Formats: sequence, structure tokens, C-alpha cells
Amino acid sequence: MDQRAATPVGSPLRSIALLSASQAIVGSNQAILMSVAALTGAGMIADKSFATLPVTMMIIGTALATGPAAWLIHSWGRREAFIFGVAIAIPAALLAGLAAWLSLFWLFCFALAIIGATAAFANQYRFAAADSVPPAMKSTAISWVLFGGVLSGFIGPQLSALSKDLVPGHTFTATYVVMAMLGLVAIGILSQTRLAPTIRDAAERKGGRPLAVLLRSPEIVVPRIASAVSYALMVLVMVAAPLAMVFVCGHTTEAAAFAIQWHIVAMFAPSFVTGTIIKRIGAEVTAALGLLLIIVSAGINLHGITTIHFDISMVLLGIGWNFGFIASTTMLSEAYRPEEAARVQGLNEQVVFGTMAVASIGSGLLLQTIGWQSINILAIPVATAGILALGFSMTRKKRPL
Repeated sequence: MDQRAATPVGSPLRSIALLSASQAIVGSNQAILMSVAALTGAGMIADKSFATLPVTMMIIGTALATGPAAWLIHSWGRREAFIFGVAIAIPAALLAGLAAWLSLFWLFCFALAIIGATAAFANQYRFAAADSVPPAMKSTAISWVLFGGVLSGFIGPQLSALSKDLVPGHTFTATYVVMAMLGLVAIGILSQTRLAPTIRDAAERKGGRPLAVLLRSPEIVVPRIASAVSYALMVLVMVAAPLAMVFVCGHTTEAAAFAIQWHIVAMFAPSFVTGTIIKRIGAEVTAALGLLLIIVSAGINLHGITTIHFDISMVLLGIGWNFGFIASTTMLSEAYRPEEAARVQGLNEQVVFGTMAVASIGSGLLLQTIGWQSINILAIPVATAGILALGFSMTRKKRPL
């Protein structure tokens, strides 16, 4: 497999550090939305089963934008496309603030769909890092970029708590204005990056293996499955958790924000060591370990509904996502050639975030129809299927040629 990587202008370590900082800022906006978007929506409508629709619209926006984002990144260049991705979120955040002010649910959903497009660009930071370093450093580069999300776990929920009542009588309105300000900071950071150049010639990007071959290649399909399962289960449980805590179990919004805060920290904090773990035990085993932690998280939720149960479960869910997602990305980044990058990355993101959208849509509906415990029961066989797929990949690699 051809593992050539384009050479970036300047130090790749500097650019990885800047990408990590931008991840912290953009991730803070995502953390804010995960903490308050469902609660904002719930305050606008009588039927709480639709409270997760704004978050779902955000994820749908991400899924729909993944293809165009990959095309822009490989046509314009990474830095220019990443800046554009953040820029479109600024007016969208202000629109979300206006919707919260006027209590217009559908306008709020539309604004979050636009904000979701930003994530389609930000999620490609990890590929930019992986493509900018030698193969042996890929898992470490991916881990360090995602490590920036640790700060977002503290910054986002705290900013949402501090700003939610700044506009009297209009809870969370100011929070979305804060998001727009964070976008300006992220643009300043991204403008300083010097990333590996992409293959901009459309004819050259059509080289490599045909799409039909890529679609059935196990070394590409299996990490896509593992990544989609890790992300979808994380979203399924995470989106439902604050609603379950507040509206089902009677806990406070502060308790829900605390659980989500530490969940987000747990999503990114392990990145400090995840690259090393992957090098020690392999990407497939690390991804399987992540899915196993998601199963354990579900088991804790089935055991009890106190705030301690939620807190511990959310932390394990975050760590499980981290291992599953970083390891899957590492597997995928080693499976394509430079001229195949745009197609493989774009298709992978569409599958992953399309699955996430389904999980987010189902989260609120399942919470209302079958309950919090049934959601966690559902997560167990799905995670098990992902582990079996990874086991197939390991068996195939050990099979003599």
C-alpha cells in the first residue's frame, strides 16, 4: 500500500498544535450545543419527544456537508477550507441566538443544521494531521489533534452555564452569541496553520483504485463500521442522557451539565495516551476495547439512575468513543493512497455522520417510547457486532497469503 504523504510547509508539529487548539475552540461550541441545545428546544415545544430534533438537525447538517467539505478541502486546500467551515458557523450561531430569543423552534433547528456543517470540516482535522506525518506517527498525530477537545469539555459547559441567563427572560440566548465569538478565535488560529498540500488536480484525484473496489475493501470497510458504531452509540446515549436525567429521573439541569462536561472531557483526555496504546496493542484491539467500554457504560446505566451512575457511565462512554474512533481512523488512514484520499475520507464521513443522524433522531423518540433503560440494552448488541467485525479484520490479517 502506497503510504506517501504530502510534505507540509513549515513544521508539521506546529500545525498539529494549532489544529489541536482549533479543535479545542470548535469543540467548545459542540460541547455547548450538546449541553444546552436539547434543553433549549425542550423549552420551545410542548411535546418533549422532539426536544432532540435540533441536535439531530445539527448532525444531519454534518452528514450532508461531509461530501462537499471533503471536496472543498481537496480543491481549495486544507487551511482555506477549514477557515470557511468555521466562518459559516458564526452567522448560524447568531441566528440560533435569535431563535432562542423569539422561541422559534424551527428557526432554531435550521440554525443548528448550518452549524453542523462546521463539524464536517473540523472532523477532517484528524485526516489533515495523519496525512502530514510519516506512517509511524499517524496514530500519535490523530490523538494529539483530538486531545485539544479536553479543553472543550471544560470551556463549553462552563460558558453555557455562565452565559445562559445573561439575557433576562431568554435563557441560553447569550450562549449562542458566545459561540459566534469563539468562531472568530478559531479563524485566527487556523489562519496560522501550514498543512500538507492536497492533490487539487481533479483528474489526478480520480486515480487509484475504482470506487467499487474501495467500497468492498475490508481494510476500508471494517474501520468505517467500527467508527460508525462507536460514534452512533455515543450519540444515541449522550443525547438522551441529559433529557433522561432532567425529565425522567428528576435531576437538575446543573447535574446534567456536569455529567455531559465530564463525558466530553473523557472523550478527548485519553488522546494523550491513545496513540501509544494503539502502537502497543494494535488499532483493531484498541477499537474493540473502546466498544467494550461502551458496553460497560450501558451496563452501569442499567444498574441505577443516580447522578453517580450517570457520571460514571458518561465518562466510560467518552473513553470508549475515544479508543474506538481514534483507532478506527488510524486503521483507515493506513488503507488509502494519496490520490484516493478525497473519495475515501468523504465517503467515510458520510457513512459515519449519516449513522449518527439516525442515532440522534432515534434517541429522543426511543427515550419517549421504550425508555432510558431500553436504549442502553439496545447499545449492547450493536457494540458487540462492531467487535465481531474487528475480530474478522484481525483474523484476515493473520491469514497466510
